[in-house]
Amino acid sequence: MSGLIEKKILLGVTAGIAAYKAAELVRQLRQRGACVKVVMTESAQAFVSPLTFQALSGQPVHTQLLDPAAEAGMGHIELAKWADILLVAPASANFLARLATGQANDLLTTVCLATHAPIVVAPAMNQAMWSNPATRHNCQIIASRGIRIIGPANGSQACGDVGLGRMLEAQEITEALEQVTTGGLLMGKTVVITAGPTREPIDPVRYITNHSSGKMGYALAAAAREEGANTILISGPTSLEPLFGVRTIRVETARQMLDQALVLSGGADLFIGCAAVADYAPEQVALQKIKKDGNEALNLRLVKNPDVVAAVARLPERPFMVGFAAETENVLQHAREKLHRKNLDLVIANDVADSAIGFNSDRNAVWLLDAAGEIAYPEQDKRQLARRLMQEIAARLERHNSRKL
Repeated sequence: MSGLIEKKILLGVTAGIAAYKAAELVRQLRQRGACVKVVMTESAQAFVSPLTFQALSGQPVHTQLLDPAAEAGMGHIELAKWADILLVAPASANFLARLATGQANDLLTTVCLATHAPIVVAPAMNQAMWSNPATRHNCQIIASRGIRIIGPANGSQACGDVGLGRMLEAQEITEALEQVTTGGLLMGKTVVITAGPTREPIDPVRYITNHSSGKMGYALAAAAREEGANTILISGPTSLEPLFGVRTIRVETARQMLDQALVLSGGADLFIGCAAVADYAPEQVALQKIKKDGNEALNLRLVKNPDVVAAVARLPERPFMVGFAAETENVLQHAREKLHRKNLDLVIANDVADSAIGFNSDRNAVWLLDAAGEIAYPEQDKRQLARRLMQEIAARLERHNSRKL
C-alpha cells in the first residue's frame, strides 16, 4: 500500500525546462492516492500553463502572493497549514538561493517559511550552475535546516551540456516522498559505508590504484540517507560531488580507510563495504620522486593491505555486515566464498568484466547473497539499484535485530 494515500502534497513549481516533468509528477502522486495542490512562481508559468496543473490536480493553481480573493482568508497561511509535505520540483538555482536566505518575496517562498510540514526539493539547473560554489553553499544551508534535497541526476541537459543538474524522474521523486511519509526504513540507525578506490603511494607523485569511480557507494549512501539513516561515508579519492546530509570522511590509503572504519563502526547498526580497497601496497615509499634515468626496470615489493571489511566484521560488537564482491569470473562462487571467509551477513556481487556495468558505469547489475541463497537484480541505473538494495538490506537488518531480542 502506498504511503501517500490521502496525503496532502503542496507542489511548488519554479522556472526551468524541467517544469514539464512536474505535470507527470502530479499524475503519479494522484495515482498513489495523494491530494495535490500546485503553487507556481511567475517565471514557471512561462514554461507550463497553470491550466495544465489545474486539469491534472483537480485543484485551483495558486500563483500570486497578494491574491485579493485568497488573502481575504490569509490564503498563503492556509496553504502552509494544509500541506502534509511541501515539495518543490523543479527547484531552480534562484529558488534555492532565496530559500537559503529566508526570503518571502513570492507565494512559494512565503509558504516555505510559514509551513511546519517537511520540505523536499528536487533541484534542476545547468550543470555549471549546480557546481557553482554559491549553489553548493545554499544547499548546505537548507540541508542543515532539515530540508531534504533529492537529486539532481547526471545526464544530457536541454542546453546541450552533460553533467549533474537534471531533475530526477517523476517516479524517483514519488518514491522519495513515500519514504518521507513513512519516516524511512533506517530511521534512527547509523550506517557506515565505504566507497571509491584507495591510492597506495610509490613516491610523492606516483601511486597504485584501481578503476573504481565510487558511484555505487555514493548511491548507497544517498539511499541510506533517504531512508532516514545517520549516514557516514568513508570515501577514497573520487571526482564525485559531496552528498548533502551525509557525513563524508575522505581518505587516501587502505590503512587510513581501516582506521576510520574501525573508529566509526563501533556504534553503527550497519556497515557496507563498497570501496575497492587496493589489495597490495608498496613495502617502501620513496621520499623523493624515483628517477627513470638509467633504469630499464623498476622493481617494487608489494605487501598485503589490511582487509577493511574483515577487520570490521571481527569487532566484538560488530554492526550488520554487507560486503561487495567485484569479480571478473565465477562471480557467484567467489562471492559466496567471501561471504563465509569474512563472516559477513550479506554480499553484493557484480561482474566488473562487463564494461556496461563495470567500473565508472552509471548502471549496474548485481546479486545479493546470504547463507540461504541469492537474489538477482537486473541491470538498472545505480541510483535506482541502490534504493532497491537499501530497502532489502533494511528489511534483513530488521529481521536480524528481531532475532537478537
